[in-house]
Amino acid sequence: MAKQKIRYVCNECGGDTPKWEGKCPHCGAWNTLQEMREPASAPGGHRFAPLAGASAPVRRLSDIEARELPRQPSGIPEFDRVLGGGLVPGAVVLIGGDPGIGKSTLLLQAMVSLSSAHKVLYVTGEESAEQVALRAHRLELATAGVDLLAEIHLETITATLMAERPVVAVIDSIQTLYSDESTAAPGSVSQVRECAAQLTRLAKQTGITIILIGHVTKDGALAGPRVLEHMVDTVLYFEGDTHSAHRLVRAIKNRFGAVNELGVFAMTDRGLRGVNNPSALFLSQHAQDVPGSCVMATQEGTRPLLVEIQALVDTAHVPNPRRLSVGLEGTRLAMLLAVLHRHAGIVTFDQDVFVNAVGGVKITEPAADLAVLLAILSSLRGKPLPAGLVVFGEVGLAGEIRPAPRGQERLKEAAKLGFGIALVPKANAPRQPIEGLEIWAVDRIEAAIARLKQV
Repeated sequence: MAKQKIRYVCNECGGDTPKWEGKCPHCGAWNTLQEMREPASAPGGHRFAPLAGASAPVRRLSDIEARELPRQPSGIPEFDRVLGGGLVPGAVVLIGGDPGIGKSTLLLQAMVSLSSAHKVLYVTGEESAEQVALRAHRLELATAGVDLLAEIHLETITATLMAERPVVAVIDSIQTLYSDESTAAPGSVSQVRECAAQLTRLAKQTGITIILIGHVTKDGALAGPRVLEHMVDTVLYFEGDTHSAHRLVRAIKNRFGAVNELGVFAMTDRGLRGVNNPSALFLSQHAQDVPGSCVMATQEGTRPLLVEIQALVDTAHVPNPRRLSVGLEGTRLAMLLAVLHRHAGIVTFDQDVFVNAVGGVKITEPAADLAVLLAILSSLRGKPLPAGLVVFGEVGLAGEIRPAPRGQERLKEAAKLGFGIALVPKANAPRQPIEGLEIWAVDRIEAAIARLKQV
């Protein structure tokens, strides 16, 4: 019997090396090598011998007809929005999130909705068939058309998919599967990579849409090799606090739609329900105007959202004042405070500054800069901003206010929700007036602060 060889595989790039190292020699990532055991080559065999095989036919790109693939709506509008309009035949979707956040619940609801018109298959590797049936009963779902398979052996699953030929199949989860092609344990780097590769190949050959559920690490990243995200067509992340009723599904990668698209759900006793007006979730309801609060218009994919930015500025009681940012880029906060000091003469070096995006939403675009600065200024002076004010704009190191993309959509969303004043970059000022919305167009941070003093 051939002896097993030990190799070390990188979680990030999938490269392997015969000995463990702190730094991956292929991609330079630290502490990403994991042990993998593989059988040795047979005596006299040549592991790297050239492979013999028939050549494949080559086609000219100009001869290939480019056509839009039809999309299959899942029956859940918010889920379809994140996917880019629906499920594409032959696509592989990877959805990850914290344990208990609602991944299996959402996909079970989608399978029930699809089963009314299409053949679907739900493969469970983490739970027994009885547990899945119990969840469906608790959610009061009509599961008569949903086929269920409780299996973790990949070859058995692929044979079932070829025999049943469902339109959509859910694999819950990819980390529980194992293949005979690899001797490693289920959930290891090599097993996850091999199982994902075979399922992706099957989806492209048969046109079956496959949805993979993935685990996440303690850092919030998808567990397994980084190459897993490169294999699939779409990567979705569940966001939100498990103690809150609201869930956010964000598209990190999508070959068939916009990235950073956002779907908003509310967890109820009947499962996840889409939220028609998500802006209402991210706006606090104050009995009266309070200092340190500023509403910004952000853009998540194709969806404009209004989010409340809150700031608290308090006298520091330690030599090094604290700078804390929740839901926003923490590295930009110190930069924005320096811009505020340099170009507006407002000092915060002896103040603790805390900034938060209400509702648990995460804002990564720089268009939040102006709202953050105005919320800080409002808290520092103890004076509320004008009622009905909405703000957006990027602030540069020279104090200029740069335009944000899709400014017209942001302004229309603000007007629809009843806001009466918009403080925006001069380049985003609309050419035609928007009914019910007064535009304050500014080009520098000093001009923005001066305009607020006039109120």
